Order: sequence, then C-alpha cells, then structure tokens
Amino acid sequence: MTAVLVTGGAGYVGSHACKALAAAGFLPVTFDSLEHGRRDAVRWGPLLQGDLADRAALDRAFAEHQPVAVLHFAAYAYVGESVAKPLRYYRNNVAGTLTLLEAMAAAEVGMLVFSSTCATYGVPRVTPIPEDHPQQPVNPYGASKLMVERMIMDVGAASGLRAVILRYFNAAGADPEGEIGENHDPETHLIPLALDAALGRIPHLTVNGDDYDTPDGTCVRDYIHVSDLADAHVRALRHLLDGGDSVALNLGNGQGFSIRQVADAAERVTGRRVPLTVGPRRPGDPPVLVGDARQARALLKWRPQRDDLDVQIADAWRWRQREYTVSQEAVPCRSPDGKETGAKKK
Repeated sequence: MTAVLVTGGAGYVGSHACKALAAAGFLPVTFDSLEHGRRDAVRWGPLLQGDLADRAALDRAFAEHQPVAVLHFAAYAYVGESVAKPLRYYRNNVAGTLTLLEAMAAAEVGMLVFSSTCATYGVPRVTPIPEDHPQQPVNPYGASKLMVERMIMDVGAASGLRAVILRYFNAAGADPEGEIGENHDPETHLIPLALDAALGRIPHLTVNGDDYDTPDGTCVRDYIHVSDLADAHVRALRHLLDGGDSVALNLGNGQGFSIRQVADAAERVTGRRVPLTVGPRRPGDPPVLVGDARQARALLKWRPQRDDLDVQIADAWRWRQREYTVSQEAVPCRSPDGKETGAKKK
C-alpha cells in the first residue's frame, strides 16, 4: 500500500481522513502527539507518537515509511485560546509546520495537502466567501494558518513543492458507520455542546453573543460534514499524484445557519430540549462565515454527500449517545471553562 503521512491523524478531521485514505487504497501513517488526539481513533494504519517540533522524530517517520505525500492536520485550533495565548499558536502551528517542511525537503517528499481554515479570511466583505477574498484574519489562530499558507507557497516557488490548501468551514457530524466521531476535551464546538445540553451533561448551551448583525443576532456558520471533508482530502491527494498544480480551495456547503438555528435543529433531531443561555461574545469571532466551494467541486469533482444540517446532527447524535451514555467506566469531563460537568467514557 502507498503510505501517506498524516500529521494530527488522531484528531477529529484527521482520523476521518485516515479512514477515507484506507478505503481509497492508501496506508495512513499517523504522526500525532496525542495532546488532543485520541489513540483509539487510529485504526487504519500505524501510529507514531511525536511532536512536530521534534525534527529527529519526523526524519525517522519519513525514513521508515517512505510516504509519497503528507496530509497536514496537526495544529492548535481553539479561537478563544489563540486570542489569550497567541505565542502558543505561533510556536505550534507556524514553527511546527516549518519543521515539517524542512523534514519533507530532506526526505524529498514534494506533495502536501494542508488543512487550513476559513478563519484566514477574517470578517467577510462578500458572502459566500470566494478563494480570492482578501485574507485578513481577526484572531491569532487564523493568522497562524495564513502564515503557514504563505510558507507553503513560498517553499513551492523555491523548491517545486506542490500543495493543495483546503480552507474549510465548520466541520460537523461523525462517521456515518459509527466508528469514530467528535470528542474534544474541553469541547468548544457548537453541535456537540448542543447535544450535551440535550443529554443533560451540561446545564445549558451558551450562546456567545446575541447582538451580531445577523437575522437573529447570533453568529452564522457554514457546516460541512466531516466525512465530506475527508473525501475532499483524498481527492486533493489524487490531484497531486496526477501531477496537478498547487491550489487553494474552500470546502463548505454554501449555506449558513445561526447558533439558534443549530439549537432548533438539535431539538428536532433528538426530540429533547436544548436549554440556552446568552453569554458575552467570544473574542475573535466574525459574525458570518459561509463559503463558496465551486472551485473544489469543479477541480476535484467533489460533491458533498451529507450537506443537510439535520443529517449532520443525527450522525453526531448517534455517536454522542453511544460514547457518553452507554459507558461502563466514567471519568469527569470538562466544559470549556474547565469545570467538571458530568462523566464521559475513559
């Protein structure tokens, strides 16, 4: 099997990409520190535990497995934390990627699929956001990803590295077959928090600001199923293997839903109440982020299969119920503020 190195392959999107890679005939080799990733999410290839800052560990990974390309997911990705601790994000996301690019050059691996983000755009001037929209991030997380994009393009111009940069919007859902799903600690993503409120694991879903310039005052986001994201990464890899040029592409469904609309959908899917409370705005949050993904559809022949919000929530609900309510052993779990809120599977 053709090996592909997957940094951050034990994380949410990375693990789904590993499953998609294996189904497409590749051997995903996960390189992950397990700081946020889950060992039990690595099921379709070997796990190499290591940090991007460890050049020697990266060199060993390339020497041992001889990957033809890299799928790069490893990054810190909490917007609020990035505002409070920007240097942590620049060191990990930017300096870590620099080390990875150096190791790739030494191993003569010249193809990269990079997990970027719509956060590089900042506050949109037009909606849906096209790829040529100005990139003016409003938080250090988005700024760190933009710096990496520029590094990749500069290295490509100097060395011939070819890369597909995928700027995706809000990942949602879980593997439809139930093998893997979303499980962050602490959890900050809207849909799993809404489902935790429905389950009673947390007392309520906190709406971070209800005074934005949106129809109902809450932030609007474009939700893309994690399995559709994984499929796009495999298609991006095949684009490079077929000799395709470097390109930056949006991944999204082109439609936005507010926080209140997501909560309503969660109630509709689960048949349970999702109690809400309004809190202050989260620093670094643009009011609306909705993407134009026509280029990805045209170039990669990519067609999202699970673009319905209720389907995304239903997949996440099945996973959430199994992981958190059918449990033989429990340990405390934490809300985004670090407080214990209930129990979760160990």
